[in-house]
Amino acid sequence: MKYNDIGIDNSLDWNRIRKLFIIGLIGGIMTFVGDWLMGYGVYDESLSGLEKKLSRYLILSDGTMFWSAFLGLIGISLEGLCYFGIYRIIASGSMKHAHVFRSGVFGYMLFAACGVHVPCLSTVFFYNHMMLASPENAYDLTIKFGGYFLLPALILFLIFFFVMSAAQISAFAKGLTPYPKWCWIFSMPVGMGATMLLKFAGNHAVVNGLTAAWISIGNIWMFGGLLLTMKKAKGGHKHEI
Repeated sequence: MKYNDIGIDNSLDWNRIRKLFIIGLIGGIMTFVGDWLMGYGVYDESLSGLEKKLSRYLILSDGTMFWSAFLGLIGISLEGLCYFGIYRIIASGSMKHAHVFRSGVFGYMLFAACGVHVPCLSTVFFYNHMMLASPENAYDLTIKFGGYFLLPALILFLIFFFVMSAAQISAFAKGLTPYPKWCWIFSMPVGMGATMLLKFAGNHAVVNGLTAAWISIGNIWMFGGLLLTMKKAKGGHKHEI
């Protein structure tokens, strides 16, 4: 089966790939700062369920919500563009895996920033101001607001994210890239999963800030790890498929 290579030649441009990974790492750090601004704080232990989670956001100022949304908007967009460095690496060994990965990247770029991150902050903004204007209706209206304007894009994002991550892990683990097989660990789900283990540490401001940034930490883990192991990859063999 033939695939459209979108003008990519057969030789890997490691300098360009390295630049993409560095920019992606910067984007991950920007997004981390935005997520940290949103997530840092403690839950109201007198509440339960989603209302307990939302209680953490009541301390946020409008300015903080703006910067959280803005940094994530720019940072996530940079991350998405820089995934094409990973696409190029995968394409050197398996065009099939590369095109599945690229499909996931397109979905990530479409939905992650403007579909999920910014609407998430919009939902928090809505809840905070509803608590001031009509606290008895704030929770129910926020759930409705999120269901209409956040949930559909979140579901689509998760589908594309799964496709992208599965293709990347499979290509690396099967040795279809110049990287050692064990470098599959430098994928977003690994960094995200490790971060969420912090939930067991309890309701602390730092823990909540870090776990709110679990996706951006996954990006930092991925781009940082692939940068650090790039020397090993340059000596790898290419398996054209």
